[in-house]
Amino acid sequence: MPLLFAYGTLRQESVQLSTFGRLLDGAMDELVGFDQSSVKIVDPDLVAALGRTHHSNVTKVGSDQSRVRGVAFEVDDAELLSVDEYEKAFQYARISCTLASARPAWVYVYSPSAE
Repeated sequence: MPLLFAYGTLRQESVQLSTFGRLLDGAMDELVGFDQSSVKIVDPDLVAALGRTHHSNVTKVGSDQSRVRGVAFEVDDAELLSVDEYEKAFQYARISCTLASARPAWVYVYSPSAE
C-alpha cells in the first residue's frame, strides 16, 4: 500500500473523513531534506471559509539535518487520486520522497504551476 506523508491539514480527522471517507492509519515519521514553510492564501473568500491566512507547506532544502515531523498514512491508489483533487484546489502537487524511516512515500508541496 502506498504511504502518504502528511504534515498539515491531511492530519485533521475532518479532512480525512471528507477526502477519504475514513480515518487513516498511520505512524509518526519525518520528511528528510525539507523545512516547514507556509503559503499565503490570496483568495479572501478562501481565507474566510478556512479561517486562516496561510497553508502549511514544506520546502526542499537538501540537507539531511532538515526534517519535518508528520505522519505516514497507508492509502490505496484510488485514495491518492482523491487527495490529488483535494490538493489541486490549493495548487499543491504530489511528489515522491524518502522518509527518515527509509520508506518511500508521497508528499504534497505547493506548486502553482500544477494547475
